[in-house]
Amino acid sequence: MTGRLCALLVAALVATACEQRTVRPRRTVTPGRAVARSAPARRVPGGLPSFGHVFIIVEENADYADVIGDTTMPYLNDLARQYGLATRFYGNAHPSIGNYFMLAVGDTVTNDDGFSDMVEADNVLRALGAAGKTWKSYAEDLPQVGYVGPGRRRYARKHNVFALLTDVVHDSAQARNLVPFPQLATDLAGNTLPDYGFIVPNLCNDAHDCPLRIADEWLKRNIDPLVRSPAFQRDGLLIIVFDESRADNLHGGGLIPCVIVSPKAKPGYQSKTLYQHQSLLRLSLEALGVQAFPNGAARAPDMDEFFALPRDLHRKRRTPAVARAQVRSAGGTSRSNQNWVPQPGRVSRYSSEPMARTRRRVSASPRPVPEKR
Repeated sequence: MTGRLCALLVAALVATACEQRTVRPRRTVTPGRAVARSAPARRVPGGLPSFGHVFIIVEENADYADVIGDTTMPYLNDLARQYGLATRFYGNAHPSIGNYFMLAVGDTVTNDDGFSDMVEADNVLRALGAAGKTWKSYAEDLPQVGYVGPGRRRYARKHNVFALLTDVVHDSAQARNLVPFPQLATDLAGNTLPDYGFIVPNLCNDAHDCPLRIADEWLKRNIDPLVRSPAFQRDGLLIIVFDESRADNLHGGGLIPCVIVSPKAKPGYQSKTLYQHQSLLRLSLEALGVQAFPNGAARAPDMDEFFALPRDLHRKRRTPAVARAQVRSAGGTSRSNQNWVPQPGRVSRYSSEPMARTRRRVSASPRPVPEKR
């Protein structure tokens, strides 16, 4: 009897110890796919030219065909003709918020647009801070500097997910980098632009609640001065991308426009490679010389193909007229047709095929020299 009692006592103690080991303190959200630390990725020989400033603007809810080649957004189409266009760029998810998190964290985190928890996953801000880079989020209709609360009027926090990162919410110095949109013009005039800037139009001017024409006019009025500025024309990079498609679920978020604007971009370039938002996260860091990429960005295809190699940067940039002339490049083309309507490349389940073409073209032998007689 005594032996049986002892056995029961030992079993009870073991069970109690196991229960104690399984108790965990309550924490903020860490996505299951975003627990890994940033990992340095293998660099491709040649790489990117160096950039001093990177800006990202996210527009809302439009199919590729709604925008590219359509008359509703003439300014954005002009930028796509003059600079770079990704013809096979897909959103990661529906609805919006997961795509914004992918641009900042390298993970979609949630599919709930009403999400209000704090996220502690590794992110773009940590990578920038570790590399000594500065950042700001310029949000239209943000109530005040450092505001991390819910959306108000036409400001949507779900489009400014930096306000949901623990790095910002728990650090008042970092929170001060959340600024109202008019600060962009002030920083441009004062030559105090950050290394990394995320630009958040309000719910009308990003085409969420208003027509695409309104969003295009806003870009022309507010972003064209940035693009034309000496600071940007020296070493700037601007990415204008939509978050998700309006009526397409392919690859999670559907086919969307993505335009790459930079004086260091190949003129009139059209990529046929399949990309998603994690590649833009990678590009935004890589362009600033940061070699650690959060979560999904570490495994994402790089977007080096849009840019001239460093050895080519001494060449004088072509005029817009020449830029529209037909130029053959690996994986992409330039167009000269005034009625330019680019078509997205055929979707393949194997995305490495365009890169194989790239290697063949780059390594092609030069034209043989005739023998002298």
